[in-house]
Amino acid sequence: MNRATILDELATASLERAQDLRSRADLNNLYQEALLFEKRDFAGVLSASGLSVISEIKRASPSAGFIRDADPAEWGARYELQGAGCLSVLTEPERFQGSLEDLDAARNSTTLPVLRKDFTVDEAQILETGTRADAVLLIAALFEAAALARYVSLAVELGLTPLVEIHDEEEANLALESGARVIGVNNRDLRDFTVDLGTFERLAPKLAGATLVAESGVKSPEDARRLRVAGADAVLVGEAAMRDPGLVARLASLP
Repeated sequence: MNRATILDELATASLERAQDLRSRADLNNLYQEALLFEKRDFAGVLSASGLSVISEIKRASPSAGFIRDADPAEWGARYELQGAGCLSVLTEPERFQGSLEDLDAARNSTTLPVLRKDFTVDEAQILETGTRADAVLLIAALFEAAALARYVSLAVELGLTPLVEIHDEEEANLALESGARVIGVNNRDLRDFTVDLGTFERLAPKLAGATLVAESGVKSPEDARRLRVAGADAVLVGEAAMRDPGLVARLASLP
């Protein structure tokens, strides 16, 4: 399965949702609403001492298929009790079975900063995110350099933390050039869904000065410790935490 094909499909579907959003929303009003929405400090949590855990709420994914049904409010509160520093909530409706309602329910059930995880491809979606979340995922592979820099700037203007996700050296350079201060390294290769923690280890030295999030492949405290040694400020744990909720507490107890 080709990485570009998967991303193209997800991006195309997201663009359709963005066009629908533009057709029914006044973007000026959305902008003002986003400015007024009080944000929680996502980046601040990640830059604190120790290893932060971003616990993800997702029911399904292209790599895993259906994982489990989940009440986002219940899972958000559970993750907070277990010591998660932040939440990540999938809002992509087709492959991940998420929604904006999931995002709202999770955020309203906790005091944690919340990342909206979706395939953002339009400024309108950043405005929308700014009205209900604290951080927005920007996947470097979906953007040209100028567009990524513009999206990062808009997110910061709205008080959001832009989490720029990369998977290779070219995207690492793109992220740095965009002005991103929080960079996520996805250890999953979307071309064949293999996971290699070495991806983070190879790219982290090229990202000096940024707050680094290791994404995908963390299944144990040993995995998290390895990534911490390599320079991770935080780990994002999705499928493994959905299958074994106790994992979050074990990760959060690491020094």
